Amino acid sequence: MVVAFLSIFVITPNPVLAAITCQQVTVAVTPCIGYARTGGTMPPDCCNGVRNLNSAAKNTPDRQQACICLKQMSSIPGINMSIVSEIPAKCNVNIGYPIAMSTDCSKVK
Repeated sequence: MVVAFLSIFVITPNPVLAAITCQQVTVAVTPCIGYARTGGTMPPDCCNGVRNLNSAAKNTPDRQQACICLKQMSSIPGINMSIVSEIPAKCNVNIGYPIAMSTDCSKVK
């Protein structure tokens, strides 16, 4: 009985850990990839994804994880991080931090 209780305790996620995953971030921003490479016309699905992601990042660990995942976009071939950094503003979304390689995601609140 004690083992079963301890197993449940160990398996239960810690509420202070991020609920956002990089997979969720990737799905949300995938419509932005073409724009992030060349600029041009902002796809409406890109802004919808940014808004949904911003709404899903409800606490500090979520926002920090989203920040880390967004910085990883720099590894996608052809991505222009200058364009990426402008996406939230072009979508009229305030994410609370700049998307830049210099952003310290541990300081995002």
